This record gives sequence, C-alpha cells and structure tokens, in this order.
Amino acid sequence: MFPQLLSLLAVLLLCCTIPLEARVVRVEVSSRADVLNGQQFGEAGAYERIVGRVYFSVAVANLHNRRVVDLDNAENLKDGEVAFSSDFIAVRPNDEKKSNGSMLLEIPNRGRGRIIGLVDGGDWDLSKDLGDVWLLRNGYTIVTLGWQWDATGPNALRLYAPVAKGHGKTLKGLLRGDLMPWQPMQEIPLGHLILGMIGGAEYSVAAPDDSRNALSVRDSPTAKRAFVPRSQWQFAHMVDGKLQPSDRHIYLKRGFQAGKIYEYVYVVENPVIAGLGFAAVRDFASYAKHSPDAIAAAVRVYGEGISQNGRFLRDFLYQGFNADEEGRTTLDGVLAHVAGAGRGSFNYRFAQPSRDAQPTSSVFFPTDMFPFTDLPQIDLLTGAKGGLLDAAIAQKVAPKIFYSNTSYEYWGRAAALIHITPDGKRDAPLPPDVRIYHLTGLQHFSSPFPPAKGTDDLRGQSPQSPLPVNLFWRAMIANMDAWVRNGTAPPESSYPKIANATLVPLSRFKFPAIPGANKPHEANSAYRLDFGPKWRDGFLNLQPPKVGEAFPVFVPQVDADGNELSGVRLPQITVPLATYTGWNLRDPATGAPDQRVSFLGSYLPFAKTAAERERSGDPRESIAERYLGREDYLNRYSQTVDQLIKQRWILPEDRPALLKRGEQEWDYATK
Repeated sequence: MFPQLLSLLAVLLLCCTIPLEARVVRVEVSSRADVLNGQQFGEAGAYERIVGRVYFSVAVANLHNRRVVDLDNAENLKDGEVAFSSDFIAVRPNDEKKSNGSMLLEIPNRGRGRIIGLVDGGDWDLSKDLGDVWLLRNGYTIVTLGWQWDATGPNALRLYAPVAKGHGKTLKGLLRGDLMPWQPMQEIPLGHLILGMIGGAEYSVAAPDDSRNALSVRDSPTAKRAFVPRSQWQFAHMVDGKLQPSDRHIYLKRGFQAGKIYEYVYVVENPVIAGLGFAAVRDFASYAKHSPDAIAAAVRVYGEGISQNGRFLRDFLYQGFNADEEGRTTLDGVLAHVAGAGRGSFNYRFAQPSRDAQPTSSVFFPTDMFPFTDLPQIDLLTGAKGGLLDAAIAQKVAPKIFYSNTSYEYWGRAAALIHITPDGKRDAPLPPDVRIYHLTGLQHFSSPFPPAKGTDDLRGQSPQSPLPVNLFWRAMIANMDAWVRNGTAPPESSYPKIANATLVPLSRFKFPAIPGANKPHEANSAYRLDFGPKWRDGFLNLQPPKVGEAFPVFVPQVDADGNELSGVRLPQITVPLATYTGWNLRDPATGAPDQRVSFLGSYLPFAKTAAERERSGDPRESIAERYLGREDYLNRYSQTVDQLIKQRWILPEDRPALLKRGEQEWDYATK
C-alpha cells in the first residue's frame, strides 16, 4: 500500500509541476510606485504604476499553440514546454475593488506605449504629464505588454523569445528589406527605418560573401529592378571616417540617392520564434481575467492597437489566438485603429514585425493579404476562400470589434478591402458584432495644430492634416465598454460604400483643381503574392516574392471642396475652412515628387475672400462667401458638435475642448 501511495503522490507532484495549459509562470516587478504620491482620481481613488516582466510557458502539444511557427523547434524546449517572457507596464487602481473592471491591453507600437498620452493628452510615465486623466478618472486598468522581439531603444517593451533550431542545427534563410531615402546617404541600416528610427533591429548578416546576397534599385514599387554590381557595395559601416565591416549596414560606393527604392536580400540565421508574441497577449489576457493573484486583474479585457498593432490584432484574430489553451475567450473587445486591410510579418520564420506597407518602402511584404473581410469571401482569381474571423467564430470566441481608419488608410493601406468583395463589385456584409468607422479627413497619426509641413522623411508638398483623433478615442473606449459590459450597442458603422457611390475606383475620383495641389496618380494596392510553396505555413522561402495581380483599389469620393462625403465627420469637415485629404505628395527635394508621403494627409485652406479666390483660380468658395463672420461660423460649428455628441461619436464632457478648437481654427484661417 505504501509504495502505491508513493506512486500516487509522484503522479500528483508531476501534474503540479508540468503545466497543462498556457499560463503566466511568474511576474517579476522591477518598480512599483503610486501615481502622483497617491492622488485620488474620482471614484477609482489612487493609482499605481508597475513595471516588470511576465514569464510564460506554453505546451507544444496543445492544439491552440500549433499555429506558432517553429514552436516545436525551440532551442529551450523542455518536457513539452517552451518558456518565454515579455516586458510590461501596468497602471491600475491601488484598490482593485474601485476599478471599473475593464482593462485596456495595449499592444505597443514598436515597443512604445502611447494610449495614455493619446487619450488623456499626457505622458505614459505619468510623472511628466498626467493630461486630464480621463482613463484614470473612469477606473480603467491599462497594461502595455511587449510582443515584438526586435523592438529597439532603451525603454522599448520587448518579447524575449527563444530561437529555433532544426534538429539541433542552425536554421538559415533569406531576409529582405527596402528603403527610399529622403536625402542622399552613403550607407543604410538593415533594420526597418521608419520615421527616422529603427522600428525593428531585425537580423544581422550571417554570410557576407554568399552569392544570394543582392542589392537592387528602382524608381517606384512596380518599376523594374536594376541590380547593383557586388563590387559597388558591401556590408560595412563608416566609423570615425574609416570603413569597417558591419553585419547591420550596407555601404554603397556611389551613395544611395533620394527618391529611389533600394531593396536588399541577404542570408540570416537563428530565427526567433516571433509568433510567441500572439501567445503572450492571449495568455496575459486570460491570466488577468482568471488568476486570483494577477498583477492587474480585470473582468473584461479590450485589446487596443494602433497602426502596426491594429494589424497585429487583426492577425491575432485570423490565426486563432483569441482562445486560450482551455478554449476560453481572451479579448472581449478589439479596437484596431488605422490598420487598413493589413496584417503583418508577426508569425513567420525570420519574421520582421516592424515591416508594414508604405507607399515607397516595405513593398511586397506579407502585410495586405487575403482574406481582408471578417466574413468569408472567395477570391475568384485564385479560388482562395476565407474570412478574418473564421477561427474565432468556429471556436465561439469572436470579440466585439471596432475597426477605425482615417482617410490616409484608404490611400495608403488599402482600407476599402475590409468592406468590399475581392472583385470590387459590391459592398461586403459585416458581422453583427463588428463596427467599421471611417474618420474623415484625418491622417494616420494626428499632427499638431496649427498645420505645418512635415520634415525629413515626412516632408510633403502641403501642410499636414491637423485634425485630432483623441476625442474619438475616448468615445470609442466608452462605447466599447458599454457594449461589452451591458450590451448597449455602439453607433452603427459609418464608412464609404460602393452602393451609394461614396466609395469609387481611383479612376472615378473627382478632386477639384485646387491651385498648387497636385493630385496623386496612384494609391496603395494589395497584391496576390507568392513567397514559395510553404509561405502560408509561415516559411517565406522566395525573396522577393512573385507578384501577381492587384486587388481593386477604391477610395472615398469627395465633394466640390475636395472633402470626403462619407464617414464620421468632425465639424472641420461639416463646417469647413479647408480641404483635408488622405494623401500628401513628396516634396521635390526628397525625390519622387509624384509619390505619396507615408502616413500624411494634406491641409489645403480656403481663400479668405472672393477676390483672393478669383485671383488664384480656386474653385472652392472662400470663407467670406460661406460665413457671415466668426459668430456665424461658431454657431454652425457648435451645432455640429452637438450632433456628434447626440450620435455618441464624442463624449458630452469633451464639448468645451472641441468648441475651443473651433475658435482656434477660425482665428488661424482668417488671420
């Protein structure tokens, strides 16, 4: 009997030490401090800010982990488990009972958290600038969790994932990158250069002399490549005036020219298991909802992601990660902002998470890929069939979703494809728990007011669109919370449609002939790409890929002023003083002036008077022809604000801020 008891105890101990589900193993806290020395924030009371690292473990055999590429090749695979970890920052009420029960789980953009600064107008560390603490006053818990293995910078939140080994041997492959310089450069980094920073460190050169390494140049994304002779370039970096070998830079003898696309392919090794970023988000959300000792607990978790991270969330859903290892729903709601039609390079061998799809860089990467719509569609050209939510619907874990896009995404991120059929003939149906919001006249990210031209690689021909997004964000968060919490339906979807001709092919786009404003001749297309026979399973063996036919390109139609007809419209669009576009062409000084600047829209002001308009030949009515004066304008503006509040696009408490912005707009436009 005693030996049998020992055997039984051994089995029980084994079950306690070998996890049966994906889970948080432990949490290490590196700092913990009260926000503003314990200041009270409404009914939520005092908050604390916690910084640390979360340690995870996943079971390779579990069905819900099988989609993670190379998981079974992890170098640290032990007893059927793979360990990894992520940086995190949590801002939560000191007293969890005073929380509103809802967590915003932020997917940080290239390792940097932004949601508190965006929504509240403050800074993420809260000691520099609190803003108006709307999130804190309303009792939200906010957690930012690292998911990107190659995020750069001293304060970047990262994923720490193992590399893959093929039967214990080093795995090698080809990696590709590209760049259009905005000024002449002698050398370029191999990492993804975005907005003047390295968005992803990516992989170093594994075999500098390999014959497969190549550098090419072309004038536009679809132009023919011209390969640069190997004798003219090398993997090298200038240090103190001397050229030194480098595994992270390319040096070109004659220099890289502005306005040309340079594409490089090179041999790399030791792929990081990047898809564990999906597992980190999934398992942290499950831990927050189900663990009694969670570092930040929640009843409801909303995944929030902007741009790269909105694409991450779309891919997260598509690849079936909204069910944890027990099949439970992890994210109750998803707010995917300015993702367009994209997903991304998040779960491939040699994944490059920072790569996106810009007008003249990150071209032909696995970003804007079929399927685009939530419900299944058929690509008649290839026979492919599917929908973004197929896995979530099959697993009965589909969340409530907001897809919000600005005008830029229709020009720069193929956003129309999320709500039309692949052949471009009809509007596509939406699931009942999905809303699509087109934020009219905004650009990819809000720029400061008053409007100004961008600089360096964002230097365009026109000032940027300065329309703000933060007040939309506050209303969207409140609407999502009400929807998940008690079933209060949010505003209906608002976006351009084929049926009423507010969404049209590029050939039917009718923009007025505004003096000094050059109209773009193209918009970003999503192409049918082929990266080799196993690329759908996560292995991109063909670099660059074969490029097939593009999907249809549709953009929002505009009125006589050039402002878009459809979508959620701020007063600046309904009662306009200017034209706000979703595009901005490159300044001639940066090269390729017929190409669009990444991320930017344009601000094209109206003439002040009829005489000024007539002198310039502007077809748009002047400000003086539209309004009797400042009071008339502000009266009309305030009526529009009240309509937005009534329709729940803007919160009532934000009315004063929006009215103040109207005064600033008038004063600037008429000075």
